[in-house]
Amino acid sequence: MKKRSTKEISKRNSVRSLGVAAIMVPLLLGATPGSTQEAGQWVGTWSASPQQVWGSDFFAPASIPRSVRDQTIRQVARISQGGDRVRVEFSNRYGDQAMTIGRARIALAGAEGAIEPGSDTALTFAGKESITVPPGAPVWSDPVDMPLDDLAEVAVSLYLPEVTPLTTWHNDGRQTAYISGNGDFTQDETFEAAGSTNARLFLSGIDVEMPGEARAVVLFGDSITDGDSSTPNENNRWPDVLAERLVAAGSDLAVLNEGISGARILRDRMGDNALARFEDDVLSHPRADTVVLMMGINDIGWPDSPLVPAGEPAPSAEDIIAGYEQLIARAHMNGLKIIGATLTPFEGTFAGGPLASYYNEEKEAKRVAVNAWIRDSGKFDGVIDFDAVVRNPDEPKKIRAEFNSGDNLHPNDAGYEAMANAVDLKLLGVSQ
Repeated sequence: MKKRSTKEISKRNSVRSLGVAAIMVPLLLGATPGSTQEAGQWVGTWSASPQQVWGSDFFAPASIPRSVRDQTIRQVARISQGGDRVRVEFSNRYGDQAMTIGRARIALAGAEGAIEPGSDTALTFAGKESITVPPGAPVWSDPVDMPLDDLAEVAVSLYLPEVTPLTTWHNDGRQTAYISGNGDFTQDETFEAAGSTNARLFLSGIDVEMPGEARAVVLFGDSITDGDSSTPNENNRWPDVLAERLVAAGSDLAVLNEGISGARILRDRMGDNALARFEDDVLSHPRADTVVLMMGINDIGWPDSPLVPAGEPAPSAEDIIAGYEQLIARAHMNGLKIIGATLTPFEGTFAGGPLASYYNEEKEAKRVAVNAWIRDSGKFDGVIDFDAVVRNPDEPKKIRAEFNSGDNLHPNDAGYEAMANAVDLKLLGVSQ
């Protein structure tokens, strides 16, 4: 059995007494797919949805170099559940040319790009340290023996010897990625960075080997699932806090964050639309048996703003709901339970700036209609009412002041914590 982390998480657990109510629809739990009790099952413990780097015509410029060559990238990720062996996924999903990985390694993360002495382990690919990844493809490392505690932070170092366009990334990583000058520094205990970014570069997944009863929940959403406006490098997204709660409860349920800031149900731009990426970002995960869907606010808010091309039609509430029904059907066809999460308040979003048109009363009416369907249609296997958690009880179109990051859309760290603590773990099949 894997060892439990000694990480202190009681501070976050204590805030469940905030008194913020959430309306939950109970989930009727049955047998989960592949729930045999054999040992040695692989399960996803961390993820970051790959995105295509957008063009220069988009409102927000991409915050990464155009390419790297003969350079090392070191990235830190905090896993949810630990295990005795680990494997790592790199993605060239949006590359239009082959990507050569010269060397890759994994270690326990230290401070500011350093790694813990003696923890460094080579990652190989079919027994070799180098591999060429075709355009559009992912690649998994060979499994390596590396006991990891729950909630462990790992550093993944990737050496790219050839000119490598940075075409596949995860924009809103909320974690510093360190980029070296010329050379292979994958084994260095300290890391001298020539540059950095808060995005993820090519790193898209980490699996661990766990006992046979282990499983995963996929949190499929937009910037509020991605953790936008949470403190960088602090793991304060609501999926992070949920992972801490599950560990504290003694559960083996892993948490996979497949949020993309700017994601929409029906259209691309800051990532593929939800229907297009559902296969890769949700259904492909081994032993995932539940998905939580929180997406749609960008479908409502983006139209008639500088975020979309002029003349792009605005979807109706019924259009968004039709997208939900497609995702529900596909989840059920693949044996997954799907839980719907209501859309949180957004009055005054980006007020006073160039994106102030994100909100208006017509858009608010769509949010209300979508939320009513999520709560009352009975189509989801359960509901998490995040709207009820974070809204101002006196002005329900607005987020509570103590949870507002300042843009009137995204929660702050306290808001994300309240969201995670409002999730009834029984919806996920976990006894509290």
